Amino acid sequence: MTKIIENPTIGSLPFLKWAGGKRWLVKNYNDFFPKKYNTYIEPFLGSGSVFFHMNPKKAILSDVNSELITTYKVIQNSWQEIVEQLKIHHMNHSKEYYYTIRAQEPIENIDIASRMLYLNRTCFNAIYRVNKNGKFNVPIGSKNNVILDADNFKNLSTILKNATILNTDFETTLSKAKKGDFVYVDPPYTVKHNDNGFIKYNENLFSWDDQIRLMNACTDAKNRGAIVMVSNADHESIHDIYKDFGKIEIVNRHSVIAASSDKRKRTTEVLIMSV
Repeated sequence: MTKIIENPTIGSLPFLKWAGGKRWLVKNYNDFFPKKYNTYIEPFLGSGSVFFHMNPKKAILSDVNSELITTYKVIQNSWQEIVEQLKIHHMNHSKEYYYTIRAQEPIENIDIASRMLYLNRTCFNAIYRVNKNGKFNVPIGSKNNVILDADNFKNLSTILKNATILNTDFETTLSKAKKGDFVYVDPPYTVKHNDNGFIKYNENLFSWDDQIRLMNACTDAKNRGAIVMVSNADHESIHDIYKDFGKIEIVNRHSVIAASSDKRKRTTEVLIMSV
């Protein structure tokens, strides 16, 4: 079994792979992030790449995905139990075991969290996708390691102790932003005329109306004095609704959704910044 190391220098790495994750952003565009701010606020948490990179002294984190938020809370408060559960999943991993676990609907928080981590690490391309009934339906992938060399749940727990973690809509979270806070917003990339423009994070699509609602909530936070940064699709409809918001910077990334690496082409996104 792979040994779990406890090197605090790598504890800021995300523990999840997530479609639309921002490891590439913090690696290549770190200079865009503010050096001084009060509370860090992130309403679309996902894998938390920016949060873990910045390691803020105080944070408010949220997402509408209840299983995701449960996982964060368990790591925050019971990281040792996660490690023990992952050891069991690692030992038992097989195709049959994967589909057995995928079909389960656990009730206890530790079981919800360990199941989500197990599926995330062994499913196809680490995609989180559910069907119309809200059931996770991603097939098994090629990866077999449930425990990774980079795992450092003890340090992740320490970082998360500084955070308030909420299972709520982005508007509620953004309403908490005050003067001097830093808000990082990374919604599903839906654009006008294309409500299916990106991966379904949950059974409810992030619609164009949600994009408008998000822009308004970000504008309200900006007007209260918060520093706001929005990642979004490099599409004319996004440029249009944020044209009066602040600076729009086009950034480059490689697509990681395609099944084979030769189909993962360089693409662009936008960073929309209030200052």
